[in-house]
Amino acid sequence: MTDSLPAAPPAPPFRPGMLIYDRRYRSLTFQVIVFILVMSLAWWLIGNTVENLSRLGKDIDFGFLFNRAGYDIPQQLIPYDSDDTHLRAAVVGLLNTLLVSALGCIAATLLGITAGVLRLSRNWLFARLMTVYVETFRNIPLLLWILIIYAVFTEITPAPRAYQGEDGRQLILGLVAPTNRYTAIPAIVAEHSPGVLELGRIHVPWLAIMFIGLLIAAVVIRSAINSRARRIQGRTGRRPVTWWINLALFAVPPVVLWQVFGLHLELPALAGFNFKGGISVDNSLVVLWLALTLYTGAFIAEIVRAGILAVSRGQTEAAYSLGLGPRQTMNLVILPQALRVIVPPLISQYLNLTKNSSLAIAVGYMDLRGTLGGTTVNQTGRELEGILLMMLVYLAISLIISGVMNLYNRRVTLKER
Repeated sequence: MTDSLPAAPPAPPFRPGMLIYDRRYRSLTFQVIVFILVMSLAWWLIGNTVENLSRLGKDIDFGFLFNRAGYDIPQQLIPYDSDDTHLRAAVVGLLNTLLVSALGCIAATLLGITAGVLRLSRNWLFARLMTVYVETFRNIPLLLWILIIYAVFTEITPAPRAYQGEDGRQLILGLVAPTNRYTAIPAIVAEHSPGVLELGRIHVPWLAIMFIGLLIAAVVIRSAINSRARRIQGRTGRRPVTWWINLALFAVPPVVLWQVFGLHLELPALAGFNFKGGISVDNSLVVLWLALTLYTGAFIAEIVRAGILAVSRGQTEAAYSLGLGPRQTMNLVILPQALRVIVPPLISQYLNLTKNSSLAIAVGYMDLRGTLGGTTVNQTGRELEGILLMMLVYLAISLIISGVMNLYNRRVTLKER
């Protein structure tokens, strides 16, 4: 016969003093107190602001968003004219912000990875050149780079008529024509166009919808195939070859669309004093994109270099001992492990690039800052409302970027067994 364990002593009755002296309640008590103080301060600030504005004859009103804007926006992703509302102008500016931010993040990532890897190269010339690039762009303010690149485009690039005649300037790679007013680039056109989807004043090409749909389907199928390959590898120890399937998923659909609809490049051609055909991209967009790419790419290069150096040298030696070459070792061994170090600071660089795009006002690019926070505020005098809306929009964009990148970060994080 075994003795039963002694019963646990009964919990002492709750007393108000336990909110401060008992560890079980103390942290919660302090959190509630801090929350009440912060909310009280915010309530006082908001109330004081509203009261002071009312004394000046101003009230917080967002009705100005539905008034006529009365100004033009050169770069537009959706139809817009001066008779539209300030709200539509703000949407156009927001889309311009998202466009330059997305293009900048993609280009800066590619440039940063390349520069970061080359900076660790054994080739002395490549390593020194990348060092000069990184240190130069990191230590000069972004605004100065924007102004420098803008000066290059306005002072050094020729006028469109300089491309006239046989002795005139030639297009870069036969495709791109930078001028002091715009940059002419090729456009992808369909010989047998499937038409457009009309959503009010917005016309979306069916070809673009098909391409996006096929791209999403390819991503979903690729994820399912790789998951299956990992399960097979876990059971048998051998991973099925899937690279050719992944390549076909992303290569075959564009080729099919290319053949079925007769896609081809429409090159810019000089007609008179301006280029016709292709796409004429405003230089303000090109300048801002280049400046954001070069500036942020320098920081990403350092992040990539630090991530690679964080991987033990023994991993490289083990890969070499298995017969892997330098390129295979970098792609299959080093970079996958370095991602857990690279991704968290990379998120901050994406957020910085998105927020730094507000410097577009320096070159006249009409982004969210130039529309809602610039011309609209100047015309309506609703500076408080405009600034609040801009803050909320930038906050929402930053939270979305952080959320998406954090999901990816959890996927590349090492899993402990």
